[in-house]
Amino acid sequence: MTYTFTGPQNLGVAHLPTDIYTSLPDGMFVGQVVEAKDPANGYWGRFKLLKGCASTAAGLLVSYNGATGATAIAPTTANSDRPLAVAMSANTATTSYGWYQTEGVATILKTAVAVSPDVILYLSATAGRVKVIQSAGLQILGARSANAATVTSTTSTVLVTLAPGVQAQGQIT
Repeated sequence: MTYTFTGPQNLGVAHLPTDIYTSLPDGMFVGQVVEAKDPANGYWGRFKLLKGCASTAAGLLVSYNGATGATAIAPTTANSDRPLAVAMSANTATTSYGWYQTEGVATILKTAVAVSPDVILYLSATAGRVKVIQSAGLQILGARSANAATVTSTTSTVLVTLAPGVQAQGQIT
């Protein structure tokens, strides 16, 4: 998807960049939030500028530290209680920065299972990917599949609606 900025971001570019930065461009800062819309399908999203991490691919789910902006591929462990975002680029180093989607309709990598429309999603045993098989402590709070028809197991991505504050499930006490 190609996103066009919808607000006064003052970034010097018309479209949300899917490339990475080795240093922060003038006027940008870690944690900066922008809004953009994909004119082809009308999908809207909110994006955050964060620090990269090793082995990130576009579409992977990452957790991030809200104070430092550091990302990590979303864990496969239960009850991690961390904010989540979707990588918009292959941002593969802790010394680089990129945009990560935190709200709206996102394309996320999934495991090799079919995904029905409008279902709850879970962190999978493959770090950074989602699945639909219920697993204790692995529910992604604020995320549901947004596909209109069942996505086959051979398709590697699924459309997901991310609500504000999407996060990995926390410990229930």
